[in-house]
Amino acid sequence: MPLSLHMLKIGVFGTGHLGKFHLNNWKELEGVVLTGFFDPDDQTAASIQEIYGIPRFTSEEALLDAVDAVDIVTPTQFHFDLCVKALRKGKHVFVEKPMANTMKEAEELVKLAKESKVKFQVGHVERFNPAFLAAKDLQLNPMFIEVHRLAQFNPRGTEVSVILDLMIHDIDVILSLVKSEVKSISANGVAVMTDTPDIANVRIEFNNGCVANLTSSRISMKKMRKIRLFQKDAYIGIDFLEKKTEVIRIQTAPQENVFSFDIETNKGKKTISIFSPETPDVNAIKLELEAFVAAIKNNTSPIVNEIDGYRAMEVAHQILYKINKNLSSS
Repeated sequence: MPLSLHMLKIGVFGTGHLGKFHLNNWKELEGVVLTGFFDPDDQTAASIQEIYGIPRFTSEEALLDAVDAVDIVTPTQFHFDLCVKALRKGKHVFVEKPMANTMKEAEELVKLAKESKVKFQVGHVERFNPAFLAAKDLQLNPMFIEVHRLAQFNPRGTEVSVILDLMIHDIDVILSLVKSEVKSISANGVAVMTDTPDIANVRIEFNNGCVANLTSSRISMKKMRKIRLFQKDAYIGIDFLEKKTEVIRIQTAPQENVFSFDIETNKGKKTISIFSPETPDVNAIKLELEAFVAAIKNNTSPIVNEIDGYRAMEVAHQILYKINKNLSSS
């Protein structure tokens, strides 16, 4: 029976904080059956069985053999081994970002995914954020980008630096927007609460002249997840946290149902319009899991595939190299 005609069997690896969000969404998706989960922690596993009523597998191999696709939501250091086992068994893979711990591991996964001819999606959830989706039809061609991603300190996730924990979201978004290769990177970071950088500022220059400034912190007093795009005749502000998008644009003529006003410039009168495109009412995690299922059933490339995941990791590791170099020379 073709895969598109039967229920897609899903196995979840890792049922911690984020894993529970994934379980909640898998339970709501049509066309899939949650076959079971693997989690080495007995206490966590008992709780998951009680709440979700799904089988616990005590062997990774047994769960892999029982499913069509896996959802890997474990700590980063376990991603590679689980992905390799799944790919070698011909299972479709959804893995949380970053896709692996090292660039060598990421290279191996890209190679294996191609050889296995399966769908491989990386969990860069901001691509499915309603505010980002609202901006997709705006003919984006940014030449300057300003990003702030600030979070309050939480010991969870600190096994990796703030670059691989937080900034990698924005790196992926920027690489999807700027249709040009990276020309140069400069970066500074400081380890405050952990052994790896907790706050960092980065400047990425692209071959087409676009410049992106990114600031990420996991020791902030307040939360912020904003990206500001500046391009010819327009400014676009995307607030990932509040799920709002604002567009300020120079118009050739006033538009209906859009607030606008005129200003005098040295090139004559300009009409400025300010509007907020409608934000779709979607659950970003559910949407990315739906996209993964659709890619499998329709035999199409995932929206965030292994190459996208690799490119985001590659830039993130270049940033880490620059930061470590600056720290060792200071």
